[in-house]
Amino acid sequence: MDELAAIVGEAHVLAGEAIPEDYGHDESLDLAPVRPAYVVKPSSAAEVADVLKLATATRTPVTARGSGSGLSGAAIPRAEGIVVSFERMDAIVEIDTANHVAVVQPGVTLAALDEATAAVGLAYQVHPGELSGSLGGNVNTNAGGMSAVRYGVTRHHVLGVEAVLPTGEIVRSGGKVVKVSTGYDLTQLITGSEGTLALVTEATLKLSPRLTQATTVLAPFATLDEVTRAVPQVVASGIGPSILEYIDMLTMAAITYNADLSLGIPDSVRDSSQAYLVVSLENRSSERLEEDVEALGSHLLELGAVDIYVLPGPAARKLIEAREKAFWTAKAANAHCIIDTVVPRASIAEFLARARSVAEEHGSYVLGCGHAGDGNVHLALFQPDAEARYRTLKALFSAGMAVGGSISGEHGIGQEKKKYFLELEDPAKIALMRRIKAAFDPNGILNPDVLFAEGDA
Repeated sequence: MDELAAIVGEAHVLAGEAIPEDYGHDESLDLAPVRPAYVVKPSSAAEVADVLKLATATRTPVTARGSGSGLSGAAIPRAEGIVVSFERMDAIVEIDTANHVAVVQPGVTLAALDEATAAVGLAYQVHPGELSGSLGGNVNTNAGGMSAVRYGVTRHHVLGVEAVLPTGEIVRSGGKVVKVSTGYDLTQLITGSEGTLALVTEATLKLSPRLTQATTVLAPFATLDEVTRAVPQVVASGIGPSILEYIDMLTMAAITYNADLSLGIPDSVRDSSQAYLVVSLENRSSERLEEDVEALGSHLLELGAVDIYVLPGPAARKLIEAREKAFWTAKAANAHCIIDTVVPRASIAEFLARARSVAEEHGSYVLGCGHAGDGNVHLALFQPDAEARYRTLKALFSAGMAVGGSISGEHGIGQEKKKYFLELEDPAKIALMRRIKAAFDPNGILNPDVLFAEGDA
């Protein structure tokens, strides 16, 4: 305690019962919280380096924490460990309008960055849904979101990082340049590493011009298969949606009810529709936007949509917000697990058919929505029996991998999906990852329970 206080100041160290419960968990549904021994709140990379030097010397496990909005248990610490909370490192260091980049500390929230970039006509185009989420957490999980169909996921926007190694060295990789071919790309290796390799203390992020004209189209379909089969056709049309989401009937009913949102869909259409496609378009010109909306509507009707609804601005915003909060709707409904399997977008229909069969076989229930444009399927699983839930999840992940997909598209492996990752992934790949982990973190102090089994890092 004294040594940590000497590094960050006594007011910025918490210990024992003085640690609030929030520091012991994230938003994963299936893992118990753990109160750490210490919480430290550094204000600089130098302080982070000194904390990690001390942790390495004492072999104390360290867990990084941003806003705690993750969904995979990567922010759950060990009882004897240190949580490094980045809540004090929340500065937007620079918004460079000439190079279209933002330099931010890890504690900056998406909401704060969005407000700052809007003031200069730019935007950070990664929108994972929870605007209170921190940029450090986004970088560490390679967060995605609804805009990924057009703009990609976090790693497509991270141009450089400052990071602290477990042994206390501060390294920089990348920067304001848009391409680097000088040795190994450490920026991309650290991005998505879930706090297991280094602690990110600064990130340089690509920004894009903020488009001022936008509209959202809602298309009900008679079956979920028709929706998912339409997705590749919409992407191939050249219209370039900024959001392309599917929502099944029950999820749509739940999120609109919770948001007190009426979409003006006649009962006859709603009763005959099993799923919906939500498509948002953006442009700088209202005339071009109108042309795109007209072309999109005609194309969706040709693909089997029951009808087309161009939502007014307030309804569109409320629907997108409700879709972003689908996790909270599932949590309120007592879902036992949320998965974010990603598959090739042309294989969504096949995967969902397999998922329904898997759920039925194991006496489970699944429903959900997803980022249809990039094949990221989000399913809420309802299965109270732990053993049956394990079998269901393993079968679901296996089904996704069988069609060319992966266990996680944006939430990360964390602790929640670790056993499935270790059982289903290529052993040679896991062995290579372990060697990389050992090279960065020879004493295994950084997030030792994430990705690998205890003692295997």
